[in-house]
Amino acid sequence: MSYEISNFQQDVIERSYKQPVVADFWAEWCGPCRMLGPVLERLAEKNNGKWGLAKINTEVHQETAMAYNISSIPAVKLFVNGEVADEFVGALPEPQIEAWLKKALPSKYAERLKNAQAFLANNQSSEAQAILEEVLKAEPDNAQASVTLAQTLLYSDPEKALILVSGIEPGSEFDELAEGIRNLGSLIKLSATPDQLPEGEGKVKYTEALDALSHQNFDSALEAFIDVVRNDRYYHDDGARKAAIAIFKYLGEEHSITLKHRKTFNRALY
Repeated sequence: MSYEISNFQQDVIERSYKQPVVADFWAEWCGPCRMLGPVLERLAEKNNGKWGLAKINTEVHQETAMAYNISSIPAVKLFVNGEVADEFVGALPEPQIEAWLKKALPSKYAERLKNAQAFLANNQSSEAQAILEEVLKAEPDNAQASVTLAQTLLYSDPEKALILVSGIEPGSEFDELAEGIRNLGSLIKLSATPDQLPEGEGKVKYTEALDALSHQNFDSALEAFIDVVRNDRYYHDDGARKAAIAIFKYLGEEHSITLKHRKTFNRALY
């Protein structure tokens, strides 16, 4: 099977609106290109239609190579909806390329995930959960679906929420949110046994913050946690700072409560 293109606009740009396209910029004289090419072709043959491969000979398609600033080859770019979504340069080993593809390729359930997040933003957790469980049934390794479902379950089923984020790998774009969920899950559990907290100046406010957090009163929880940061910064192993950051990640940086407390929190740190 030949993956060489004849028309870049048609074979890559237009095609990428229907299916992600991995574009391999190469040349006959390039040794690393000859190593990488067969690997990409082998992966393309076994990808079950998730993406398409297009090989662009830079000697033949010089204007296209210049348009995409190809200065070193092999250069691989992932096109989605006509735009470069991700890329790498050099002859990477097959396992690394597979890891890159897993991270870079958009889920075919992207629109469904957007709908789930919209439901979650409107406090319609059951509707979001139904969509997310459907996505995870089809794509068990979908990190975004796992983390978002964990968000919806943090208060109703914290154990399941923690299991869902346990597989999120360091370096994942969802790692910070997953870490925030782990921290909040631990704090919610601790709110049931505040007597386990160490003595200290910040204990009373910290206990108030935990109680507010357990009732999803994020506004009051942040006020109390920030008070601890300001007056007893390292109480409970710097727990108030970590808790505030976890709440910000859980709610999202554009949430009204996050926006209300972010500046006050930053000032309290310094």
